[in-house]
Amino acid sequence: MKGLRVGIAALVAASVLAFGGVEQSAQALLELSAAVLFLLWGIRAFRARHLSIESNILFWPLGSLCGVAVAQLVLGRSASAYLTQLELLKWAGCWLLMFLFIQSFRSASAFENFLWFLSGLGFFVALFGIIQSYTWNGKLYWLVPLPEGAGPFGPFVNRDHFAGFVELTALPGLAVLLHRALEPEKLALLGVMTMAPVGALFLSASRGGIVAFLFACCLLLLLTRGEQIGKSRWLGLVIFAALAGAFIVWLGMSDTFERFGQLKAEGISRDRRVSMYRDTWKIIEHCPWMGTGLGTLVAVYPGFESQYDGRIVDHAHNDYLELLADTGLVGGVCGLAFLVLLTRGGLANWRKSGDPRVHAMQSGALAGCGGVLLHSLVEFNLHIPSNGLLFLLLTAIATMRVDGEAGEP
Repeated sequence: MKGLRVGIAALVAASVLAFGGVEQSAQALLELSAAVLFLLWGIRAFRARHLSIESNILFWPLGSLCGVAVAQLVLGRSASAYLTQLELLKWAGCWLLMFLFIQSFRSASAFENFLWFLSGLGFFVALFGIIQSYTWNGKLYWLVPLPEGAGPFGPFVNRDHFAGFVELTALPGLAVLLHRALEPEKLALLGVMTMAPVGALFLSASRGGIVAFLFACCLLLLLTRGEQIGKSRWLGLVIFAALAGAFIVWLGMSDTFERFGQLKAEGISRDRRVSMYRDTWKIIEHCPWMGTGLGTLVAVYPGFESQYDGRIVDHAHNDYLELLADTGLVGGVCGLAFLVLLTRGGLANWRKSGDPRVHAMQSGALAGCGGVLLHSLVEFNLHIPSNGLLFLLLTAIATMRVDGEAGEP
């Protein structure tokens, strides 16, 4: 299974570096690679004459959402069958990688390896974002032109999507630091690798991202409230917070304070955002049961737009409203079931964790997912392939059963 684990990690990293995987070519590569990895997993299982499939409670709501999209296509209920097919393929690719992740990351040591991968990826992406911020020439990677109104950071066109990436990659590391689930020398390295994304998040000046990250940190502390956390661990946490704060101040906070005072995103005023929510709700009222079709908001929205400013609205900047507009109440019920099962199953699984590494990572995964879910009230991080994939992998971590060191080689 080592090759499969390496393949999943490589796809995650590639999607992040490819502007979050938003380009059609990057999405196609992600979907094709996921199918190839699935085929290789199947061939290996066939040759071994042993097919052991690890189930997960989240498969049911995710499969149901997929079924809703298929029903929209079969029944002709999608406003654009082409857009629904594209979105369904993107979702299927991410869900397939989640399935393979659950099959291949079954041991505590595999969890630890994935922690180092997440922390390393977060560190290098944050470092790149910081360097690019101070040497900015108006282009991503100093080469790629940006559309009007973009507010980039790191490899992401939108700073809020970089913030979502940090919420998903930094919280597991913070949880391991809080629980001291590794050897002291490893904890020191992990602290440095975790501090960089936190500093970069504040430098990015993403208001929603900063609020969501702080909320996720509060969730993490709440999860550890009933545990025996010694004074030395709390002291370590205070020292980390102080060092992170000093690093943030050193990077500079003027842009962050300015954006919090403006209450205005790049090209999207508060009134414009409210009008987008109101117009999306009109779409929901128009097609309340099965929606207009998965991924069709960009095609349907112009017919309900009340405040035209010459720009294309491809997302509602609220993942919950967009899900209801795309899939109706049927899809909304599936989404609600996903959240309920994630919360109940994740907490129950977290309480049973015996290995400190697994216990810490599952608490960090729950907290990170909570931060992204809050951020989804004002953004569309779950529609960014790299962040949507990372979110699904963290939900898998939170709800997986890990049997000590027993796992596939």
